Amino acid sequence: MKKDKVWYKKASNWLYILACVILVPILIANIYIMFQSKADKDKVPNVFGYKPFIVLSGSMEVEIHKGDLVITKMVNPKTLKKKDIIAFRDTEGTVTTHRIIDIVSEDGKKYFITKGDNNSAQDQKLVEFKDVEGLYVGRIPGVGSIMNSLSEPTTIVILLLGITVIFVLGFMISTKKQQELEYLEFKRQKEEEAKKKLKKENSKKKESNEDS
Repeated sequence: MKKDKVWYKKASNWLYILACVILVPILIANIYIMFQSKADKDKVPNVFGYKPFIVLSGSMEVEIHKGDLVITKMVNPKTLKKKDIIAFRDTEGTVTTHRIIDIVSEDGKKYFITKGDNNSAQDQKLVEFKDVEGLYVGRIPGVGSIMNSLSEPTTIVILLLGITVIFVLGFMISTKKQQELEYLEFKRQKEEEAKKKLKKENSKKKESNEDS
């Protein structure tokens, strides 16, 4: 019984820890990014110099897929070189993640020529240094779609309520299970005490019969 009790407590603790490790950081990051974007709409939010972007097309497949969350690092555009993948703003202000295929100079000013790996032609607009948002450092498959949903205020409220309900239900179930285990342990101890008492009484009766 003690082994069952210890195993259940460990399983419950690990479940809570896992939920916190996965859900809480994602929620905090989304809230932080949401407030940053509201505070300055012309500036892409960053977390400690890193900027996450949601991939909305398959132009960089097979390196990067639609629905991925790409992570870029803020760098000095002068350090960038050919074959680097960068995130940059296009003419409409939309952030695109494409590869640098060449660096050219016009009127003494340098520009990047970019292209999506899955596109047949290069991007029409030359990328200015000031339009570079960051250097691609990695991706999290499929998380971009989730993050896109989580960026909605309504979704955040629902998620907070969901997490609260899960933890409350988990606590109630854990408490009930704990009470059941404690009751069974109490019942077992009482049965053992009763057996010992009965054994002791039988032993006294046997000694009394032998004396007589």
